[in-house]
Amino acid sequence: MLSTAQSALPISMRGISKRYGSVAVLKDLDIDVAAGEFLTLLGPSGSGKTTLLMILAGFVRANAGSIRIGGDEVITMPPHKRNIGMVFQNYALFPHMNVFQNIGFPLKQRRVSKAETAARVEKALELVQLGGLADRRVDQLSGGQRQRVALARAIVFEPRIVLMDEPLSALDKGLREHMQIELRSLHRRLGMTTVYVTHDQREAITMSDRIAVMNNGRIEQLDQPEALYARPRTKFVAGFIGESNFIPVECRDGTAWYGGQRLQTASATPATGQHWLIARPEKVRLAGNAGAINGANVLAATVRDVVYQGDSFLCYATLTDGQQIALRDYCRSDVLALIPAAGEPIRLQINPDDATIVAADS
Repeated sequence: MLSTAQSALPISMRGISKRYGSVAVLKDLDIDVAAGEFLTLLGPSGSGKTTLLMILAGFVRANAGSIRIGGDEVITMPPHKRNIGMVFQNYALFPHMNVFQNIGFPLKQRRVSKAETAARVEKALELVQLGGLADRRVDQLSGGQRQRVALARAIVFEPRIVLMDEPLSALDKGLREHMQIELRSLHRRLGMTTVYVTHDQREAITMSDRIAVMNNGRIEQLDQPEALYARPRTKFVAGFIGESNFIPVECRDGTAWYGGQRLQTASATPATGQHWLIARPEKVRLAGNAGAINGANVLAATVRDVVYQGDSFLCYATLTDGQQIALRDYCRSDVLALIPAAGEPIRLQINPDDATIVAADS
């Protein structure tokens, strides 16, 4: 079985477009995936992420574009010749076959000997922690076990690229979070180039080396998880990745203004005009809290509601012009003593390093 990223292959897609009648599903996409990278295609339903994955797998034909895997053009190559492992959303296991037969099916298709097949299937079962279940029927497996069988089948023939289409969506929350860590750990051990599709932003952040955020057939931003969260480049990315406050600001002469007040930001200010200042709720602080920066980005507000959420609380407030803003903080003793009640006036503060401005038309 594969053990290092040296055997993995890079992927290069250029000018990928797909239309269904008059509807453009993908619009001239360019994307590169490094050898051994775990890249996630993240976006809402209808954003084009699954279509792009199916084009890469060869199950859907693009209207235009180029796909190179390890330098070889594969855009017209049929799926079975691309040597790509695939894990589908519904797992696509054969109900009339047991676990061993399901996992060994790709090897049978490739006419691998029975002895070699047995050795590879056993190794794959150990990798996905299903040793001893080779003779089990598929209908006797739990959802997590079926997911592992599907993964073992995808890697048993030693592909250098694995594609996954929302493989955890059918699992309950606890098992899904456990399998995220398991898949990430397995990827690190095997080193195969992996392209993963999900609409779950937390799942994408947990598992990925990089994330391509897709919207309406285009890639809004392709970046590392930390950069996507801390420095979104568009309003859509900021709203889709986590929670965000959006404050309308006017930019002129390289400075952002809100209600006649000059705001300090770490990010570059866009061209003159109306734009958005983005601040995550956990980066907004009560001005009296320890660590607040005196004088910078202090905004007057009135508390609308406070919601207790166990380890943290959310405070919803209204700025003086009616703009809504939220702050989140952990329920520490020093913070709990400062939590205001609904209707109370407060002063909020945003650290300039945590304030990002994006263009209004983004």
